[in-house]
Amino acid sequence: MFGGFRKKDKNKASRQAAAAAAAANSSSNSSSSSSASGNGASGSSGNNSGGGSQGPAGSAGANGSGAAGDDRFAGLTLLSAMSLKDVSPSEQPRLFVRHLKLCHETFDFQELTHLKEKEAKRLLLLGLVDYLNNPNTHVHEYMFPDIISMVSANLFRALPPRNDLWGDEEDEPMMELAWPHLQIVYEFLLRFVVSGDVEPKPAKKYISHAFVLQLLGLFNSEDLRERDYLKTILHRIYGKFMALRAFIRKAIANIFLGCIYFGDHHNGIAELLEILGSIINGFALPLKAEHKRFLNTSLIPLHKVQGLATFQQQLEYCVTQFVEKDNKMAEPVVRGLLRYWPEVNSPKQCQFLHELEEILELIQLQEFRVIMVPLFRRIAQCLDSQHFQVAERTLLLWNNDYLFTLVTQNRREILPLVFDVLKRNADEHWNSNVQTLSQNVLKAFQDTDKQFYDEVQCASKAASEKRADAAVERSQLWDAICNQVAVASPSSSSSATASVASASSTYGAAGASQSNAAAPPRAP
Repeated sequence: MFGGFRKKDKNKASRQAAAAAAAANSSSNSSSSSSASGNGASGSSGNNSGGGSQGPAGSAGANGSGAAGDDRFAGLTLLSAMSLKDVSPSEQPRLFVRHLKLCHETFDFQELTHLKEKEAKRLLLLGLVDYLNNPNTHVHEYMFPDIISMVSANLFRALPPRNDLWGDEEDEPMMELAWPHLQIVYEFLLRFVVSGDVEPKPAKKYISHAFVLQLLGLFNSEDLRERDYLKTILHRIYGKFMALRAFIRKAIANIFLGCIYFGDHHNGIAELLEILGSIINGFALPLKAEHKRFLNTSLIPLHKVQGLATFQQQLEYCVTQFVEKDNKMAEPVVRGLLRYWPEVNSPKQCQFLHELEEILELIQLQEFRVIMVPLFRRIAQCLDSQHFQVAERTLLLWNNDYLFTLVTQNRREILPLVFDVLKRNADEHWNSNVQTLSQNVLKAFQDTDKQFYDEVQCASKAASEKRADAAVERSQLWDAICNQVAVASPSSSSSATASVASASSTYGAAGASQSNAAAPPRAP
C-alpha cells in the first residue's frame, strides 16, 4: 500500500520537474525578446519624440507598458470596472475609453431586471462626466469616435407613440423611464461640446449633419426634461460650429413646414423657437434674403397651426425680434396675421390681438399708414364680436399711448371704419366693461377733433336712416309679393305666404331680387 503511494509521488515529482524545465526555457526566451523589444521601444521613442502629443497607445509603446495596460482593462465589465479615480493619471485616458465602450450597453427600464448592471452603468457615466469636468484631464481627438458612438448608442432611439391632439391637457406627458441614464449622457454630451479641448475643425467629422438631424428628431420627445437638455446642447453646437449654422436653420425650418402644411404633431416647437429667438437676436443688418424668407414662409404661417397656444409666446418673441431688427418687417408681419386671423376661435383671437399690439408698438408711421385700412377693418370686426373678451381686448388697444398717437394722427381714415360699431357697443352692449370702454374711445375721438367727429356722426346717422328706409322698402316689396301670390292662387295662399316668408328670412335682399324676377307682373 505504501509502495503505491510512493509510486504516485514519484510520478508527481517527475511531472513537476518537467514543468520547471519548461518554465526555465520560457524565461530565457522572454529575456532575449525583452532586450530586443527594449531596443525597438527606444528606437520608436526616438522617432516619435518630435511628433507632437501622442495618444495612450503611443505613450504606452514608448514606456513599454502599453500591452500590459490594454490587457489590464480589456477584460473589464460593467460589474468589474474600476473607477477612474482608482488608477494613475497616466492610465486614466485608456480606462476612460474602456468605460465609453462599456456604456454602449443599454437596458430596458420597463422591466425590473439587471438592477446591478444598471446601477454600475450609472456610476460609470457619472465618472465620465467627472473626467470631463476635471481641469487636470484632457479630451484627445482619438477619443472623439468613442464619445460620439457612446452618445449615439444611448440617445438615438425610437420615441414612444404620442397623442395625435395638440395640447391635450387631459393626458399627462409620457416621461422617459430611462432618464436616470439619459440625463447623465446628456450632461456628458453638453460638457463635451463646451469643452475647450474640443476644437470645431477636428470635431466636425463626428458632430456632422447626420448627428444634428438625429438630435433634432429627439425634440419630439414628450419629456420636457429631455427637450430642455436638447435645447441647450443644440444652441451650444450652433454657437461653436459655424459651418453647421445654415444647416441647423434649414433643418428647423423643415420641421416647421411639416407642421404647417402636413399637420404634423411636434412636441418641441416651443424649444426650437427659443433657440431661434437667440439666433435672430444675433442677425446682422441689413437682413439677408434668406432670413426674410424664413420669416415669411416658416414663422408667420406657424400662426395657423392648431397647437399655437403651446408655443405662442416663443413665436411672438421671434416675430417681434425681426421687427426690432428692421421696422420694414412690420408690414409683412401684420399682413400675415390678418391673413391667418381666426374667425371663430375666441381665445386665439385674443392671442392675435396681444401679438398685434406688441408689433404695432415697434411700427413706424410710414409703415402704419400702409396697413391701417385693412388692419382697422379687422379691428372693427373684433369690436363687433359676440364674445365680450374679444371686444374688450380690442378696446384695450386704445390704452396704449403710442398706438393712440398713431390712431389720432390718422383719425380721418380710421374713425369712419370703427365709429358705427363703437357707437352700437356704447349704447346697447350687454357687458358693462365693453360699454364703458367704447364710450371712452368715442370720447377720446371727440376730444381730439370734435368737428370731424360730428361729421362722422352725421354721416353715420344718415347711413343708418338710409339703411332703415331700405329695410322698410324691402319689407313693403315682400308684402306686395305675398299679396300677388295670394291673388294668383287663393287655394294655396297660406302655404305660398309661408314659403315666401321663409325665403325672405333666409336669403334677404338676394332672395328678394330672385323672387321679384320669378313673380308674375303686377295687375294694372
